[in-house]
Amino acid sequence: METEIRRGLRHRLVDTLQQWGLPVESSDWQTFVVLALVAVMVAWIGHAILKRVAGRAIDSLSDRLVGPWAGPFRQNRVVEKTAIIVPLVILDLFTPLVFAAWPWWDHAATVLLELLIITSVVRLVFAVLDTIQAVALQSPVSRRLPVQSFVQLGKLFLFLVASILVISLLLDKSPLYLLSGLGVATGLLLLVFRDTILGFVAGVQLAANRMVSRGDWVQMDKYGADGDVIEVSLTTVKVQNFDKTITMIPAHAMVSDAFRNWRGMQESGGRRIKRALLLDLHSVRFLDESLFERLDEIELLRPHLANKRKELTEANAEVPHLEQPANGRRLTNLGCFRAYLQAYLEHHPMVHKEMTLMVRQLAPTENGVPLEIYCFTNDTRWPIYEGVQADIFDHALAVLSQFDLRAMQKPTGADFRQMVRPESH
Repeated sequence: METEIRRGLRHRLVDTLQQWGLPVESSDWQTFVVLALVAVMVAWIGHAILKRVAGRAIDSLSDRLVGPWAGPFRQNRVVEKTAIIVPLVILDLFTPLVFAAWPWWDHAATVLLELLIITSVVRLVFAVLDTIQAVALQSPVSRRLPVQSFVQLGKLFLFLVASILVISLLLDKSPLYLLSGLGVATGLLLLVFRDTILGFVAGVQLAANRMVSRGDWVQMDKYGADGDVIEVSLTTVKVQNFDKTITMIPAHAMVSDAFRNWRGMQESGGRRIKRALLLDLHSVRFLDESLFERLDEIELLRPHLANKRKELTEANAEVPHLEQPANGRRLTNLGCFRAYLQAYLEHHPMVHKEMTLMVRQLAPTENGVPLEIYCFTNDTRWPIYEGVQADIFDHALAVLSQFDLRAMQKPTGADFRQMVRPESH
């Protein structure tokens, strides 16, 4: 098809030149010079016209369109790379006429021009792909699809096709002839492009399952990665850690190995707090009247105490010997402290009210009884989250003494020094 088109164009070119009175079948030097000058002039005019017309069209289009296309389009020089192809095609059409008397030079010039045309077309398509990538990376679609991986795959496929065309052109063989023998080199290609093939397959899986996207916070301890994904390419995933270092992770490793993606937390709007206070077992006791009256002054705890007092009064109405603490039901300082923390979290402005919120008691250990706070902040930003978590536990530790509770910690040097009394003189 391409040969028929070129023959038709050359036939029309010959007719036009003959109408102009130019010799196209003579083999003298004067004819060669005239045709060469005509070819160069027509190629230059075609290049100038296309560059100016296309440039004005792009400027007019970029002024009317609202979007990020104009910058990448100019930066990748798409118009200039398009305009280069036109004079090469014109010179290729003139070559058989200019070198009609010199077949060898005709063949050499034709091969050279066709190589330049292939190279120019590849550069143009690369520029278009780079433009599409630059625009896509500025849109939300880049968070769902590995745009860079697809662009790199397109470039790789185009490079392979161009390489086959170049080799077939140099060997003067049909591209089908080279493709028929490609099966022999399949093993070598698989060996050379092993990482690329694995990366592409992994990239497709990552995209199809939405496992990782640009902007996600991922944690992969095996590779020392803990930060934001800034690039998902065909073979690697680039992660900028929170200490501003860069970790390169093979794309296939994201499929074969385990990693943690914090995207779900970021999209949910809440970040979990799950931390326990260790309380001294020996500080846990029943409430006496004085402690009850003191706790009844706490506004957040007053509704709980009123409900519990009514409930316990009804439950213990028929229980004999209530003076014995083991008889009947009673309030404990630990239970009241747990109820207070629950109410405190429910009224905290930075705690997410639509997610799990509870204060639970875990199994006692040799380090005391753990009282765990389990809730979510309504701001997922790391500094805000850490500040809210610290404020909650600062308050919980400071208010312990109001409930006659003590935090559990291993003795330090200061504790031992208090046990040793100085000798009297």
